[in-house]
Amino acid sequence: MNGFNLTRRLFAEWLGTAFLLAIVVGSGIMGERLSGGNDAIALLGNTLATGAGLCVLILIFGPISGAHFNPAVTLCFALRGQLGVGEAASYVAVQIVGGLFGAVVAHVMFTEPLLAAATTSRFGLGQWIGEFVATFGLIATILGCLSWRPSAVPYAVGLFIMAGYWFTSSTSFANPAVTIARSFTDTFSGIQPGHAPAFIVAQILGAIVVTYVFAWLCQRPQDIAREDGAAP
Repeated sequence: MNGFNLTRRLFAEWLGTAFLLAIVVGSGIMGERLSGGNDAIALLGNTLATGAGLCVLILIFGPISGAHFNPAVTLCFALRGQLGVGEAASYVAVQIVGGLFGAVVAHVMFTEPLLAAATTSRFGLGQWIGEFVATFGLIATILGCLSWRPSAVPYAVGLFIMAGYWFTSSTSFANPAVTIARSFTDTFSGIQPGHAPAFIVAQILGAIVVTYVFAWLCQRPQDIAREDGAAP
């Protein structure tokens, strides 16, 4: 991938995912406390903090680990042959652990229980489709920018997630590690643990489909011409 060894890359993934969940959960708690019961204002605060924070985290950690912070993104890069199976499994493990740690940190900051099963219901076909669309769109943003404008990735990802909070029925989790961590926070950003597996399945499906769609879509014209020329 780059000059950084696996230990440094894994630590970057752990720390970045921890910060991401601290931002998501912490801003949700703050938004809910300050909004006076207005969920739209709470969601707006949650949206702005998450999009801005994610952009910064990608700028910091992207050169080290690729700044996946997301098993669905890691799956995409493994399918593309850019991560080995062992590396990908290690990335996913530290992302999940980091996400849980970040949720705990947010709870400590706001004097909430360290971990508590969420009670917020997020269930049904519409929400599952929302997660498929959110994950497809997130990874499409990454792959498209990497193909044509790599320097835009941090900003594009932050902007897409901000949009996804509002245009998807599920508020755009788009991340299995985030989904797992948010099932252990009984706050604004939570999801009932029993509802999390369906979200994760939809996210994985979205990641697989978008990987193959964009492998075709972003194939450069000169590469297509060479393949056509080599065909018998």
